[in-house]
This record gives sequence, structure tokens and C-alpha cells, in this order.
Amino acid sequence: MSQSTTPPASRRWLALALIALAQFMVIMDTSIIGVALPKMQASLGFTQENLSWVFNAYVVVFGGLLLLGGRLSDLVGARRIFSLGWVILAAGSLVAGLAPNVAVELTGRGVQGIGAALIAPSALTLLMMLFGGNPKELTKAFAFYGAAAPAGGTAGVFLGGLITEYASWPWVFYINIPVAVLALAAARSLLPGGRAQRGSIDLLGAAMATLGLAGAVFAIVRAPEVGWADPATWGVLVGAAALLVGFVAVQGKRRQPLMPLSIFRAPNLGAANLAQLLLGAAWVPMWFFLNLYLQQVLGFSAFPSGAALVPMTLLIMVGMVALAPRLMARFGAKAMTVTGLVLLAGGLYWLSFIRADGTFWADVLPASLLAALGMSLAFIPSLQTAISSAKPEEGGLASGIVNTGYQIGSALGLAVVTAVAVPYGAGQIGDTAALTDGFSTAFITAAVIALAAAALTTAVMRPAKAAQLTKAA
Repeated sequence: MSQSTTPPASRRWLALALIALAQFMVIMDTSIIGVALPKMQASLGFTQENLSWVFNAYVVVFGGLLLLGGRLSDLVGARRIFSLGWVILAAGSLVAGLAPNVAVELTGRGVQGIGAALIAPSALTLLMMLFGGNPKELTKAFAFYGAAAPAGGTAGVFLGGLITEYASWPWVFYINIPVAVLALAAARSLLPGGRAQRGSIDLLGAAMATLGLAGAVFAIVRAPEVGWADPATWGVLVGAAALLVGFVAVQGKRRQPLMPLSIFRAPNLGAANLAQLLLGAAWVPMWFFLNLYLQQVLGFSAFPSGAALVPMTLLIMVGMVALAPRLMARFGAKAMTVTGLVLLAGGLYWLSFIRADGTFWADVLPASLLAALGMSLAFIPSLQTAISSAKPEEGGLASGIVNTGYQIGSALGLAVVTAVAVPYGAGQIGDTAALTDGFSTAFITAAVIALAAAALTTAVMRPAKAAQLTKAA
């Protein structure tokens, strides 16, 4: 990570607020469409099977280009890339809001993903530039930054419900535009400029990674509709695997690769990124199908559906800011990551007992709060471990990798859970009993992912106290 003159101490916390806002918004854009999906489906002509592409079009491009965003952040300067990302995000939001059909909508979501892929890694790089010299402040900064991510995801559901109920679904995209203007106005005065580094940009690697990940998600999402025995399904999967294997091979041969494989020699970086990937793969399908259960089974309209998840948001914010850092300092990152994943699995399994004639208070609230507590305890330790394990000059790259893991885990997790749940009834709109069975299957599948994440983290992550995580800073 490049050295630079940072703002005065009195303004660094304002800068952190801007960085946290950036994280809040790019994650909110993955979830704010959740409550609006039924109206978007009716307006634009999505089928139940391909409706998840409103989410995946954003997340696949976002996740696929995060490594490039991290590399550009190191080479061009974090503040420049941060600002460029906001411009692109605003442009994509305008296209998505004005979309008259499915193709234009997905194009706009993809452009939003490009902007987010520039914002997210540069924001983390800026955070390390501002607070990396003070271990105590760094832990506190990570807590606020970490709370912004899941809080943005869950708050997006509430805001999406409010907007969809009292305005119209395009405004779930238009809301990004004034926020982008505010961020651009504040960035120059609050954020450190940084120095550009010499180096080249591996565009071939970026293309291979993005196309490979997009192909894998496309094949898995499409499989329930055309059948797993369809040759095209396996053709796309094989092609996607070839691109990803080729990406790794190319990275090992280039002088200045997009993702130097040597970075994974850092203790715990790979393990922490695996935890983040599987955390996203379990968490995002939960809110996606929980939204559908609230609306399509319990009959909630858009605003009550969003409001129903506000308790989760509040618990996540409290857990990440007040609880997770203290527990991590006492018990270490590994213990807290594993504990959080086990609690998340428990909450997801509890949700699988939903009923067609259920209620919010009995079927949703207790289980969703347990899942939210697990998320709040697992997210901060695994994120800080991943970022702090890298060398300072590779901060942008490490930020890109950990964001890539979480976002691609989210996309692949949703694709897999959807593929499993649809045959059990998740696509049968109007049949509440069948929908309930399908959504229950989705929650069980997500619980298995969270439990597998806990087991793998136990096996591969090395114990480390919170204080040790800041040595790289």
C-alpha cells in the first residue's frame, strides 16, 4: 500500500464515515432489490427461475472485477479509483432505473457492478492508509467498516421496501445518484491522495476471472430450468472451469500478475478468505429467500417485508461494533469466526421450520436474530485476518481478494441454493405449501454451507490474537 500524507486526526474519523458509507452502499445494492423483485418481475418480464439474475448480474461483475479494482487502487491511487467507481456506479444506477426490459436491466446492474468493484477495494486500502499505524484504532475502524457491510445488506431490504411501497421500483436504483454526488464532493477533502506505483495491468487475467466466474454462476442458475443432464449445462461448466484454471496458470507466469500467487503464502490469508467466501454463500441466500417467504407466503407487502428485517440490522450493528472486537481480543479471530459460523448455521436451520400458515413473530424473528448474531461474530474476525495478513504494499490486492471471496461466494451460494430449492417447490408461485417446502430446503442448504465453513475454518485457520493481526499494518 502506498504511503501518503493522511488527513489530520480530527478528520480521519469523518473519512472513516465516508469509507463506511461506500461499503454500506455497494453491499446495499446487492440487497435493496430484494423486496422490489416481485414488482420488477411483473414489470420487466422476468421468470421465477431467472429472477435471481437481478442480483447475480451485479454480484458476478462486482466479484469478477474486484481483483482488477484492487490492482488499480495500488497502481493509480486509491482515492482516484474510489472516485471513478462512484461515477460508474451512478451511471449504472441510471440505466437500471430507466430499463424498459430484462436485457437493459441486467446491463445496468452489470455497470453498477463495475463501479462497486472499484469502490470496495479502494475503500479498504484507504482505511488501512488512515488507521494502519495504530493497532487499537485499526481494530475500531474495522468494526465500523465491517458493520457497514451486513448492515447495508439488511438495511437495503428495509429501504427497498419503503421505496417500492411508496414510490416505485426504479427508485431503488436512483437513490445511488445523490449519494454518489455526496461521496465525490467529500472524497477530495477527506481522503488521502496516495502515490501511484509503477506496473502493468493484467487485463487478460481480469477477463478470464470474470468470464469464468460468470459462466459457473450462469450454468448453476440455469440448470434447474433446462436440467442437469443437458449437455449445454456441463459445456458451460467445463468452459468456466477451464477459464479459472487458465487464470491461475497465467498468474503464475506473468511478471506483474493481477493476483500474485505468492500472496497466499501469508499466514491465514487463504483460510480467512475461504471463511469469507462461505460466509457470503450462506448469508445472502438467507435474506433472498426470507424476502420471498415474507411476501409470497406470509403475504407481506413491500414495506412491511423490509421493516420485518430491521431487528436483524440493529443486532448486526451492535454485534459488530460493540461485541465482536471485544470477544476477538479475548478469544482470538479463529474462535470467533468458528463460533459465528456455527450460530449462523443454527439460525438457518431454525428458519427451515417455517410454515405456510406461519407468522413473523414465531417463524422469522427468533431464527433470523440468531443468524444475525452469528454473522456479526464471524464477519469482523475473518475480514481483519484477511486484510492484515498481507504486506502493506499489497493492501489493495488483499482488499480485492477478500471482497472477491465474499461477493463470489454470495453469487455462487445463491446459485447453488436456488438450484437445490427450485425442484422442491421454490418456483411455484401461488402454491404457498410448495413455496414453503422450497424455501425450507433453501435454508437447510444454506445451513449446511455455514456448518461446512465452520469445519473448514477449524481445520485450516491458525489461532491468532487480535493484537497479532495488526503487525502487517
